[in-house]
Amino acid sequence: MKKRDIIAAATVLAIAFLVWAVGRFTREEPKELLITVAGETYGVYSLEKNQKIEINNGNICEIKDGYVSMIQADCPDQICVHTAKISEAGGSIVCLPHKVVLEITGETDRKGKKEPEVDSISS
Repeated sequence: MKKRDIIAAATVLAIAFLVWAVGRFTREEPKELLITVAGETYGVYSLEKNQKIEINNGNICEIKDGYVSMIQADCPDQICVHTAKISEAGGSIVCLPHKVVLEITGETDRKGKKEPEVDSISS
């Protein structure tokens, strides 16, 4: 091996370590599912525990492997059931006939400690 090869390998290893360290130490906080019915909080659930949640005898949502989906609803249009699974903060599923909103939030978002981000248009 030449000196340049050793320097190139060391540089690649250093960059790989930096990428790993940044990802490791800038993890997001745990995400939660906030369920509201007619604007009132129905419950807050961790995305880490797989479970099915019955909401007012009309809707059933499921938390599975960190994803949330509405698996059953007795509303006529079934839009909420056909909505894609959500897993990222800000994602939501809405059942308008039952006024049910499933929303992924971070723990500090829900407790109001985190300031909302302001973009350049609204500032």
